[in-house]
Order: sequence, then structure tokens, then C-alpha cells
Amino acid sequence: MEKVVACVQKKPNALCRLICFPWAGGGTSQLARWGRVFNNSIEVFCIRLPGRESRVEEPFAKDMTSVVNEVTSVLLKELKEKPFAFFAHSFGTYMSLAVALHLKEKYRLEPVHLFMSSAHAPNSGGHLALKSMTLPDEDNEFLACMEIVGGSYQLPRDADARKNIVRTSREDARLSQAFSFEKEKMNTPFSCDVTYFCGSDDKIYDIQGWREITSGDTSFYELPGDHFYLLKPSSESLLIKHITRCMENAGL
Repeated sequence: MEKVVACVQKKPNALCRLICFPWAGGGTSQLARWGRVFNNSIEVFCIRLPGRESRVEEPFAKDMTSVVNEVTSVLLKELKEKPFAFFAHSFGTYMSLAVALHLKEKYRLEPVHLFMSSAHAPNSGGHLALKSMTLPDEDNEFLACMEIVGGSYQLPRDADARKNIVRTSREDARLSQAFSFEKEKMNTPFSCDVTYFCGSDDKIYDIQGWREITSGDTSFYELPGDHFYLLKPSSESLLIKHITRCMENAGL
């Protein structure tokens, strides 16, 4: 499991788990460290895709199905063991939804809460436009494209490191484009509550469709910052407090 999941602080007595899905090009370092910040009732797992960190020698995932199957097979025992919630940011949102739909359809497992961040609702016009966008192969053009989408990348000065991050981001973005959500074929797929977060200075996202994917409650919160508002200590603190409160209110 350590290959696919980063857990910086194991909490065997935790009441539940928060499974985190990073943004395009992201590794596990930022979100996995939440495991040291949340109280002892919540254990944090962060998903690590091929092509980065300890998996840098592996080829990038070519389709969403392979990602869903790998994540599910690795985590199934833990997800059956105790309640869990998902947190996902930007392009990682679509990966988390693909996993959640698979768990619900095949195993009748559902998160107690979906925490989604800085992404179009999957059944929205904004998401359809994102899926049809052509991602440039040239690095600077790709970065300009990501600026339009909403992501403002803070890239390292080292040319090789910069190129590697851009390549990983492009592969992850292409992977996310492969996610398909056809609500009319599945009625209302979830019954859990959904909370959507975004940065006050980020682009405008098509978010109203989040209400249509669940019979549970939906809520929306705007926090100070841009697309990567969650990396600001003040916003991170607010996120963690809210997520903890929601999971505790779920009766965990």
C-alpha cells in the first residue's frame, strides 16, 4: 500500500479516514502532512500516482480505469474497515469522483462526505468544456492553458525540475479529461453531504451541478487566496477545522 498511499502518521485508533487526491502535477507532500495536523480521530491517506516521487520510474497512467482499479484494490480493505471521506483539489476532483462512483457501484461503499475544491461540477458545462480542451505539447503554451483553466503554477528555477513538473501536470490533466460523468444514466449517484471550497481570487467555476450528484446536503465556501488557496496557512487551518467538524457531525 505504501507505493500508492502516503500516510505520514498512522492512527490505528482513528474513527475514520480522509483520503486526499492532489491536483495535476501534484505529489503527496502537501496533503499527506495533514495527517500530523488533524486530531487523532482522523487518519489521512494521500494518493500517489505513477510517474512521481517514489514511483518516478513507472510510466504515467494512461486511463482513468487503471487508476481507479489500482486505488480501489489497494484501499478496499481499509475502506471496508471504517468510515472514510474524500478531499480532492482541482483536477484531482475527477479522479476522486471516478473512485467514489466505482466504490458505490461495485461494492456499495460510499464516503461519509465529499470535500471538493477548485473544480467544475462534473455534470456542468464548465466540465464539458474542460474535457474538450486541447492541451498543448509545448511547455509554455501548456502553462498558459493552465492559467486559463485556473491553475497558477509556482515552478522551480531548475530547468530539469521545471520540465518534469510540467510534463507530469500535462499527463495528469489528460488523465482527468478522460473522466466521464453521465448523470442521466445513474440518477443521483451519492447520498452523502458534499462541501465545495474555492479561492476568492481564483477563476469562476461552474459549481451548481454539485447539488445534483447527491441527495445529501451541499454547501459552498470561499476562502482567501487564488487557485492554490489551500497552501496558505490561514486557509489550511480553516479547511481542517471545517472538515473535522463535518466528519464529527456525521456521527463518526
